[in-house]
Amino acid sequence: MNRKALWALLAVLALVVAACGDGEGGATTTEAAPDTTEAPDETPTTEDMTTTTVSGVPEGWPETLVFGFVPSQEVSELQDDVDTFAGVLSDALGIEVEGIVTTDYTGLGVAMGTGQADMGAFGPAGFVLADRQYDNIELLAQSVRFGDATYHGQYFTNDPSVCGDAGTEEGAFYYDDAGNVVPVGPTETPALQVGYAFIEGELTRVEELSPPTRCAEPVDLSIVEGKTISFGTETSTSGYIFPTIELQNAGITEDMYESTFSGGHDASVQAVYDGTADIGVSFDDARATIASAEDDVNTDVGETVIVFNITPRIANDVIAIRSDLPEDLKDAIFQAMADYIATEEGAAVMDELYQWTDLTRADEVTEQSLALIGDAIDELGFSD
Repeated sequence: MNRKALWALLAVLALVVAACGDGEGGATTTEAAPDTTEAPDETPTTEDMTTTTVSGVPEGWPETLVFGFVPSQEVSELQDDVDTFAGVLSDALGIEVEGIVTTDYTGLGVAMGTGQADMGAFGPAGFVLADRQYDNIELLAQSVRFGDATYHGQYFTNDPSVCGDAGTEEGAFYYDDAGNVVPVGPTETPALQVGYAFIEGELTRVEELSPPTRCAEPVDLSIVEGKTISFGTETSTSGYIFPTIELQNAGITEDMYESTFSGGHDASVQAVYDGTADIGVSFDDARATIASAEDDVNTDVGETVIVFNITPRIANDVIAIRSDLPEDLKDAIFQAMADYIATEEGAAVMDELYQWTDLTRADEVTEQSLALIGDAIDELGFSD
């Protein structure tokens, strides 16, 4: 895949914005039957026609569901949020929902493909690989972050000299109308930057945390040559696949730098923060996952870990589900998740989990974007 083709591919990814209405209709009545004095009963609604078991659970629904997640932060902290989310779904659905944290996207794919998990929150590449291996997985929903159904990876360093004479400044990188990477302010990107938080519904500067720091201008990727780069996992779209393809298209092959795999976005940020890696890649802005004003942890990560460029746009995370589950259960699961994320508590929990701010039903546009990510995976030669 040449650079021109990749950018054309990614321009399509930027269009991934899906929306779906409920489409529920009301009940109807029939005319009176001939030669009777009583009007017939109303035609039952879809809800009325659902057969339930003695316990009140709709017929065909399993007694329990297992929802799988992959690490985006310290596993113990993630499990707490997963348990909260699973509890909300349990209450909404009337059946037990168990939340589990797998080792990575590969482990989640195996869990779903072998029936150990019924649902899973995947990065786009992880879903593509799982979908290719197993025939019992389908798309349910796509995540949205601050109104954007796409995201991007970021390149960062602990060496401010990488920025050259222009130096560093507070802010982030995003795209202009032509898709070029440009410097912007910290609140001019859909990603929630380190040092900022939503407090009582408003984006607020957290003074106890250092602000997000970047180079004043995007830095050419050639600066990674001879450096140690901390990637996440080999199935991470923003943490490995897209950065590696972008480097290859810039003529920077894998023998020109040393690769290490940290196992997660937060771990790559931590590696650069600690100085065990020169360069790191993650989703934007994963620096926020290791900083805590309340616990006084890594409060200076925003200025210590400096972003110097970003990848092209990537389709957001998706939620997959077992294809053999009842359709009314799939609808109920999506609605329960969408209702929860629309609440203040739900927004806070989902922000902690994956920085999701909304969900939409997956559609053909989602599938097209994932097909293009599959092409990117094939370019790297590890699709099997």
